[in-house]
Amino acid sequence: MNGITGLGERKVIKIIMEHLEKMPDIPFPYGDDVSAVQIDDGTLAVLKTDMLVGKTDIPSGMSLKQAARKAVVMNVSDFAAKGVRPLIALASLGLPKDLNEKDVEEIGLGLNWGAREYGAYIVGGDTNESSDLIINCSLLGFCKKSTLVKRGGARPGDIVAVTGLFGKTPAGLKILQECLSVHRRIEKALLDAVLMPKARLWEGLALAESKVLTASIDSSDGLAWSLSELSDASGVGFIIDDVPLAHEAKEFAEAYGLNPLDLALYGGEEYELVVTVKPQDWKKAKEVAEGVGAKLTKIGRATEGREILLKHDEEIKTVERKGWEHFKTL
Repeated sequence: MNGITGLGERKVIKIIMEHLEKMPDIPFPYGDDVSAVQIDDGTLAVLKTDMLVGKTDIPSGMSLKQAARKAVVMNVSDFAAKGVRPLIALASLGLPKDLNEKDVEEIGLGLNWGAREYGAYIVGGDTNESSDLIINCSLLGFCKKSTLVKRGGARPGDIVAVTGLFGKTPAGLKILQECLSVHRRIEKALLDAVLMPKARLWEGLALAESKVLTASIDSSDGLAWSLSELSDASGVGFIIDDVPLAHEAKEFAEAYGLNPLDLALYGGEEYELVVTVKPQDWKKAKEVAEGVGAKLTKIGRATEGREILLKHDEEIKTVERKGWEHFKTL
């Protein structure tokens, strides 16, 4: 094994965190989607940073403008999961010397595109020379402490739900990476899932404000891994009886002999919200989502045990705790 290859991103983070002095009375547990500091009795300043790297995060076919927009969307998605409105962003850029002026202009346009799409502004940052393209964005926003949604609030019996369908992004990535062809009827939806991801900010804000959620996370590392993170933080398990598979992903899987459930569970970078809701609040939660033009789909419930189980074709199987992770040899 060479270097940290094989450790996995989460192990690397754990090692670093063991050597950091923890801030007293921090509003968020370490390892949640964002960080925060209390600025008065009822208000939190919320922070998030996320990095996009050319080699690992920009697939063939994605323009620099789209990549810069994605760098912002990745951060906004985590704000959406917490119910926080982004206000301003900083962008730090590592730029290879072979980029030209047009390339830099595209990056600037993409950063502004992503920020303004969600009501934020890029207000500064840093630039440096690097061997690979790096776009690192940091967000700042404010929220009421009482509306903030953490990962650790799910309880047995809670309904687990999602804001959209899964499987399109991994299918689209396969098309781009392996030069596959699909029917024009589904091609645009699959490619748009990769090239034009969308954060569920308005859904997250509305659901948080209505106080119907017990826990929330975004699905950027895959549905299975998101459920695992909620399980670990809340001390519950889940039984999933309705995998929210997009019909385009199902058609793609059938065409290439793939398991459609694997696409839905283990793909990642889909930026849907995975939330838990008390049964008595389910009707209200659905109405709140519909009020912002969205749909909340029930996929299962939280259980006493710590296992994540899938009911499919009258069988119950264990969902593997895996998803996208840097520094992992797959």
